[in-house]
Parts: sequence; structure tokens; C-alpha cells
Amino acid sequence: MGTRTDLFTSPDYFLLDELLTDEQKLVRESVRNYVKREISPIIEEYAQKSEFPEQIVQQMGELGCFGPTIPVEYGGGGLDYVSYGLMMQELERGDSGVRSTASVQGSLVMFPIFEYGSEDQRRKYLPKLANGEWLGCFGLTEPDHGSDPGSMTTHFTDAGDHVVLNGAKMWISNAPYAKVAIVWAKDEEGEVRGLIVERGMKGFTAPLTHNKWSLRASATGELVFDNVKVPKENILPNVKGLKGPLSCLTRARYGIAWGVVGAAMDCYDTALRYSKERYQFDKPIGAFQLQQKKLAEMVTEITKAQLLNWRLGILMNEEKATPQQVSMAKRNGCEIAAAIAREARQILGGAGITGEYSIMRHMMNIESVITYEGTHDIHLLITGMDVTGFNAFK
Repeated sequence: MGTRTDLFTSPDYFLLDELLTDEQKLVRESVRNYVKREISPIIEEYAQKSEFPEQIVQQMGELGCFGPTIPVEYGGGGLDYVSYGLMMQELERGDSGVRSTASVQGSLVMFPIFEYGSEDQRRKYLPKLANGEWLGCFGLTEPDHGSDPGSMTTHFTDAGDHVVLNGAKMWISNAPYAKVAIVWAKDEEGEVRGLIVERGMKGFTAPLTHNKWSLRASATGELVFDNVKVPKENILPNVKGLKGPLSCLTRARYGIAWGVVGAAMDCYDTALRYSKERYQFDKPIGAFQLQQKKLAEMVTEITKAQLLNWRLGILMNEEKATPQQVSMAKRNGCEIAAAIAREARQILGGAGITGEYSIMRHMMNIESVITYEGTHDIHLLITGMDVTGFNAFK
């Protein structure tokens, strides 16, 4: 496929830019320019071939997309959560798989090491993860345990100066290329613990997941542990129970809430531009009422999601945000992005299904994003329990 020129113009119907600091806008523009320069020209070809563009790992490390909220002394960016959200928005505007690579690295690998690791673990792993020298992954979901992670069967036993890890995880972003994996497993008391498992440990394999229709430019795999000897110094010392993985997921879901709005913005912008250029019945199709209805509803939902995400970012900065609020934003963003992709595809007609445009790729990607890190239904139940006080999970 030939190189495409990225003509994206960001919708800002309610002048959200006026709520952003100069630093936040600079961060956004830096990532937006990176996506236009390095991602948009190549991503359709990689998605069509179902290949992971390995070069983006070092590129995003150099740009500061890995662990942007981690303190500078550990290699992070020391940025606020609105800046982090804007980064994820721009990366997913390019492709959900690209944003997934960054989300996993920062929120699911670097965050637990920083928050729950020892000082030695922080010094050893965080700088290499931050600069893109190492790629990481996060192992929680299992073949038989997704929405109910507390029922996981992956476990480890004490063997003196090390533990022996057995089990399997699946649907793991970055797994086939990861140097390190943050793995959640039960100890002999049934307590969930986090372990840092390194590639090369005997009995640890990470086979690639094939035949995906979604996130085709993202590397997805399994994690298989067959009597893997993990040194005890690789256990995260400062957390026990599901609080560990769930707190990581809260940060990653926050990034998704922003990211999917980026995908929605790209679909809207593509459809708007097409509606002005495509003529039928002697006038642009954008002059017809039904197309205007679609576009007006798209920009309305994007605007509402932008404002929701910005407010959530402020609450994250102030340490006031709740996991339930993050669930609402993640679910809302995914819902509107899926609907906008579908409507944008209709505006483009048959052209919308081709790799000439980004819409069908976004649509397929969002089918994964609406499910991973908490399904659409689970996030509804989280909000339902929060507002009623009744647990509908059991």
C-alpha cells in the first residue's frame, strides 16, 4: 500500500483547548506530530499484514510515551494525568494497538513496579522500560478466568530462595516481544501476588496469538509457565490481593477512556472531509440532512466525552478520582467510539471498508477495546453497584 498523507484536524467544538495548560498542549502536539509522521503512513500496511511495527517501541520511548506520570528519577516523564490522557488520545487516533503498547508499558508494567516494587526493582527495571529498551506485558486474564480474576488458577510454591510458578495467561498485549512480564498469581495461602518474570527463565514461553480480526497491528500472545523458577526478589513486596492488579487496571482504563475518543475523532474527521468532497445528485453528500444528522451526533458525543475525560483527569491529578468514575469514562468512550466508527463507515459507503481510509480498522479495533480491561457489561455493573449499593456480580 502506498504512503498516505495524514490530514487530520482535531474537533474542539467547546474550545477545550482553553482548559489546557501550555505544557499539556505541547505534549499533545508532540505526540500528534509523531503519529502523523511515523504511524499514519505505515499502519494500514502493518494491520493488513497483521504484523507488529517493532520500531515504534524505541520511538515511543524516546518521545516519553512510556510511564509519563512516573517520576523523572526513574526515567518517567513526571507529567500530570491530563497530559497522559492526551498522549493516549493521540496514539489511539493513529491506532488502538499503538496506544495499547504504551498503555500496557506505562500503566500495567511500570506503575506496579513503581507503586508496589522495592527500590532495587524500581532502579533495575523502570529506566529501561521508560526509554523503550525493554518492552513489558501484564498477565492477569486466564483462559478460563476473565471478568472474575479472583478465580485465577496460576499459582506458585515456595522453594527456598525462589518460587516455582505454574499456570497460563492469555490475551496479553506485548507478550511475544516482552522482556519482562508482571504476572499475578496465587501463593500457597491463596493470596494474589505480583511477580516480575523475565524472558529467558526456563519454562516461560509467550506464543503469539494468530488469526485476529481486531488489533491486527498489536502483538498479542499467551504467557505459559511450566515450573518456572522465579527469584524471591522478583516478587512485588508492597501489595497483596486483587488491589494490586485492579489498581493498575484503573490507570490503564483511564488511558483507554481518552484513547478511544482519539479513534472516534479520526473517524469523524475522515467522514466530515469525505462528506464535503463526495458529490451525489449534483451536490456534496454533506449537504443532505441525513449525513448532517450523523455528523452532528458524532461531534456532540465526542465533545461530551472530551469534557468527561478532562474532568476525570483533573480528579486524577487531585487524587480524588474513584475506580467507578474511571469505569464510567472507559465504558462511555468505547460506546461512543464504536457508534461513531459505524456511522462514519456508512457516510463513506463502500469506500469505508477499504484500507484507503482508517475507519474500518478503527471499527475492528474498538471491538477489542470495548471488551478488554473490563467488558462493557462489567463496567455498567460497576456503575450500577456504585449508585445503588447492591452487588449484582453474584
